[in-house]
Amino acid sequence: MPDWLRLALGTLTVFRVPPPRVVNSHVAARAMLAAPVVGVVLSIPAALIVWIIPAAAGRGTTTSSVAIAALAAVLGLTALAALTRALHLDGLADTADGLGSGRNGADALTVMSKSDIGPFGVVTLVLVLLIDVASLTVCITAGRGVLALVVAVVVSRAVLPLACRRGVPAARSTGLGATVAESVSPPAAIAAVALATILSVAAGYSTGGKGVAIACLLAALGGLLGGLVLLRRCCARLGGVTGDVVGAMVETTLCVALVIFAVTA
Repeated sequence: MPDWLRLALGTLTVFRVPPPRVVNSHVAARAMLAAPVVGVVLSIPAALIVWIIPAAAGRGTTTSSVAIAALAAVLGLTALAALTRALHLDGLADTADGLGSGRNGADALTVMSKSDIGPFGVVTLVLVLLIDVASLTVCITAGRGVLALVVAVVVSRAVLPLACRRGVPAARSTGLGATVAESVSPPAAIAAVALATILSVAAGYSTGGKGVAIACLLAALGGLLGGLVLLRRCCARLGGVTGDVVGAMVETTLCVALVIFAVTA
């Protein structure tokens, strides 16, 4: 197994793989560019849950259908968290604490490095998860749950090459952020994002025609924009990216994409 694949799987999933023998900018770049493909792998078990539970429950009243959809959404997102060791959710909470502390630079990074989660992190985590569940529930009820989840997961991993592109410095000299920061060339990052977006639109078109394809496009672009807005904020406050910031970008992109899917369902 090549080192870049070991780094991608070992970092972005719960799968146990041998550690990479060498980690340099080339290996880090290929690992981050492979993130959308890893997203496809992660989305399959979660999407199966979202598909199987409503199908097994069959048709019922409107109230029971919504309840089953909500259950499927919770279990699907739980599976996704388990498959990633909740790594990105942890990054979201830590980043929220750092930004919410009102501090800048090293002081904010110190807050983020603490092992406990502060009030900003807890509130952000709860709200984002509630929004994720509510949005996915709407999508499942509308018959788009599997598509919405797969596209959102893939696009949320496509934000990683943008976070790690050259010109976006690491906020720390050590850690995961320092390992992957500025490893991806801007053209390669744009190509990875474009490919993920095109495939998402194609999936939408093949399953539901032009209207669903447009929903996929809006979800992909909106989600990526949400992640980039957070990146800009973090660079201004923290001086660059960290592993926590990268994780927070993944969760932000996922959340925004699901919301857009729900609104357009």
